[in-house]
Amino acid sequence: MTVLLWVSVVSLAAWVWLTVGQGFFWRTDQRLPRRVAPGRWPSVVVLVPARDEAEVLPRSLPSVLAQRYPGSARVVLIDDHSTDGTGALAQRLGAAGGLPLTVTTPPPLPPGWTGKLWALRHGVEQAGGAEYLLLTDADIAHGPDSLAALVAAAEGHRLDLVSQMARLRVASGWERLVVPAFVYFFAQLYPFRWSNRPGARTAAAAGGCSLVRREALERAGGVAAIRGAVIDDVSLARAVKRTGGRIWLGLAEQVDSVRPYPGLGPLWRMVSRSAYAQLRHSVWLLAGTVAGLALVYLVPPVALVAGLVTGEWALAACGGAAWALMAGTYLPMLRYYGQPGGAAALLPFTALLYLLMTVDSAVQHWRGRGAAWKGRTYGSPLAADEPARTD
Repeated sequence: MTVLLWVSVVSLAAWVWLTVGQGFFWRTDQRLPRRVAPGRWPSVVVLVPARDEAEVLPRSLPSVLAQRYPGSARVVLIDDHSTDGTGALAQRLGAAGGLPLTVTTPPPLPPGWTGKLWALRHGVEQAGGAEYLLLTDADIAHGPDSLAALVAAAEGHRLDLVSQMARLRVASGWERLVVPAFVYFFAQLYPFRWSNRPGARTAAAAGGCSLVRREALERAGGVAAIRGAVIDDVSLARAVKRTGGRIWLGLAEQVDSVRPYPGLGPLWRMVSRSAYAQLRHSVWLLAGTVAGLALVYLVPPVALVAGLVTGEWALAACGGAAWALMAGTYLPMLRYYGQPGGAAALLPFTALLYLLMTVDSAVQHWRGRGAAWKGRTYGSPLAADEPARTD
């Protein structure tokens, strides 16, 4: 047997395991659990951290303010020192009616904090004694009953953290190629079923839409417990679950991102800014990830083509079977995003892009740029020496 044939056998075995042994990550049936209206609707404060979000705010904030919530609810938008008039725009949008809106600005960013988490900490202080906090990004639009559905699920199932992966935009060609795979890969890393199981070690959440019980957040150490986390949603889920909280994560039905990614560049930056942080800035984890992506996603098409060209039918069969399993597990996510099933065959190419994005994330870290976002850099070798910043 040739070396490539052996490698293709290992790749096929990996796909068999991923298909049946990785928490059925590829299924898209994890939706908000059955909910019944609670006898008493608890108080909620919606926290919206926003930094230079004037472009997307008119398409997102009105949907938050228009929530049909039977209990006490209000919105706090934390304007994180924006330079594009985000705060003033929010005030104007709030004047149109809906839930009460407060626009506030946090103190200057201290060392050791990411901007979003510092803003959320300030928002939690402004929330008073609310029983629940809905953490939602400034680019997330909600259906009119989104908040009520989240609270009903939390109350009905005694959940401390209920999170939904917002449906990202898939309008441009690059969005259709990259976005469904982004959620597919996330679910592969953090199978939703495992995360939702109380006794499992896996814990994950989606930062764009996370409803957290206030007492659970306090028990986990508050926002300060994850203050330097670049991947703050997963860190929050881990902190809540580690301290005895029950968490749930699933795909959204009425929560959508309105942020456009018209070209490959913005999508590349979205992935690369946190990919190396996900690997804990470890060269060894980076090497293992690159090798794993190549083995699982790139070997099958190479083996299939090589086998057909050389007449090695065992090689072609292994490569074709692995590629078929790969495409088959990707189909449910494509359907969720309303994309044609034929796009599943392009997953190896998309995986190659993600491999390059991950390597680029490490290169940016080594160059001292870390996870750059809205004028700030996190997780770089220089970050610990940087003074407090307000930009």
